[in-house]
Amino acid sequence: MKEIVAVDQNWGIGCGGKLLRRIPEDMARFRKMTLHKVVVMGRATFLSLPKQEPLADRVNIVLSGNPDFVNEKVTVCRSLDDLFETLAPYNPDDVYVIGGGRVYSELLPYCTEAYVTKIDQSYPADTHYPNLDAMDGWQLVSEGEPMRYGEIGF
Repeated sequence: MKEIVAVDQNWGIGCGGKLLRRIPEDMARFRKMTLHKVVVMGRATFLSLPKQEPLADRVNIVLSGNPDFVNEKVTVCRSLDDLFETLAPYNPDDVYVIGGGRVYSELLPYCTEAYVTKIDQSYPADTHYPNLDAMDGWQLVSEGEPMRYGEIGF
């Protein structure tokens, strides 16, 4: 299993249920990496998607302990055990955790890779990703070229 995330300088990932910044090149990379794969997300992340619709051409799994959350367009898992049972038929290399903060933290110990886009700015954030730079057991394997972008609206 892998995680994919964009973080600011303070490892912030969101505020008020929204991404800190939308970077078209990063969104295209996200789409390319997760297309025809399995994406795992929390309920709030799912509800933040456009029109609250599953991501197209992907198996969408929502991890939610909320018994009132039901959506027939996605697979809902109520616990980690339920999630791992649901993921059993899939190749772990085809499973991407896409948020939010609690789901990232809960599943990070089960992941072998994390694809992190670092935004060279800081924003007000109420949701953070674990600081992999400060964690034992995680190492930088490769680093891409810095992206240059103009001001992009939230």
